Amino acid sequence: MNATTKSLSQKTIEIIKSTVPVLEQHGEQITKWFYRTMFSNHPELLNIFNHANQKQGRQQRALAQAIYEAAKHIEHLEAIMPLVQQIAHKHCSLGIKPEHYPIVGKHLLLAIKEVLKEAATDEIINAWAEAYEIIADVFIKVEAQLYEEAASKRGGWKDFRRFIVQKKVKESDVITSFYFVPEDGGEISEYLPGQYVSVRVSIPGDQYTHIRQYSLSDAPGKGYYRISVKREAATADKPAGIVSNYLHDHIQEGDVLELSAPFGVFTLDMAKETPIVLISGGVGITPLMSMASTAVSRQPNRQVTFIHAAINGNVHAFDQDLRRLAEHPAFSYHVCYQSPSEEDRKHPYFGKEGFIDLSWIQSVVSNKEADFYFCGPIPFMKTVYHALKEWGVSDENIHYEFFGPAGDLTK
Repeated sequence: MNATTKSLSQKTIEIIKSTVPVLEQHGEQITKWFYRTMFSNHPELLNIFNHANQKQGRQQRALAQAIYEAAKHIEHLEAIMPLVQQIAHKHCSLGIKPEHYPIVGKHLLLAIKEVLKEAATDEIINAWAEAYEIIADVFIKVEAQLYEEAASKRGGWKDFRRFIVQKKVKESDVITSFYFVPEDGGEISEYLPGQYVSVRVSIPGDQYTHIRQYSLSDAPGKGYYRISVKREAATADKPAGIVSNYLHDHIQEGDVLELSAPFGVFTLDMAKETPIVLISGGVGITPLMSMASTAVSRQPNRQVTFIHAAINGNVHAFDQDLRRLAEHPAFSYHVCYQSPSEEDRKHPYFGKEGFIDLSWIQSVVSNKEADFYFCGPIPFMKTVYHALKEWGVSDENIHYEFFGPAGDLTK
């Protein structure tokens, strides 16, 4: 990556870095204009992008942050390689191709010019055009390698592949699992615990296809892929989930859906022997179930602590699976219910009413040198992140994933 950035002149680098404060202030405004105009000119891209994230503003905020980070580190882009890898994995699971990048670049420059107006001098626009070309080239190369790796694996493939719903299982009042086997009867590729697949659906009456990413919720190597989907009901600040409700209400055993190959960087490090602490909230349990099951089967002596938070027992998925895992001597299981029923209080692993906090985490986890993995709603993740930082857990031992576009837990 260093070699690539050398083609940028020092003057261009200085111009890009001078725009960092402006991007921090106007980044989201730029990305809102960008998406609106790009989709107006290229509506076919609505077959790829998540419409709900657009409406909620999450995609705009995530892109604004990515552009800001790229500008801030334009002199040393290797500093943002973890972010590049994370975005590249998402792009590959959606089917983003090299030909999409010029479209994005054109509309990004138009957006910068539109929002900054006279402040967007020709010098600034030309510098950003040059920088974007280099940044896009980095993404294209990383994604080409990821596509090649996914396709060359035993049982692997490129783009989307047709799968049959072998089994549909209700896990709680709001979460249902779907088991997939390939329609062609061939093998399926291995994946790392914590990774996800994209599911592409065509909903009758909708003009565009919908793609959603769902964590693989079982250990790899079982001959099927399992995703576990929460029915997203309408709330005051967002509409009902189009795809999740379609899967719950209309997809039955024997139906066929299209899946991407597995991707994702939020994965359990199997090269380590350190204790693992898995902390999930709600449907954030899905990638952690894969991690827990894999650790028990492949690293049976590795200490695993599993903490799950839910509103109550009715919406608590995989409880029986976790009780079985808790029979292993190296595995401990702890439950926090926000509003437990009297029956919930009798749960053998029920440990806290209300919300997870640092003092309770410390009461069930003795070693802050463990590797902490967590996933769930953003407010939950912020609480866990700040608790771990307050405890003094090192950044290297803190691992998390957002469902959907990335956010910021530090604020």
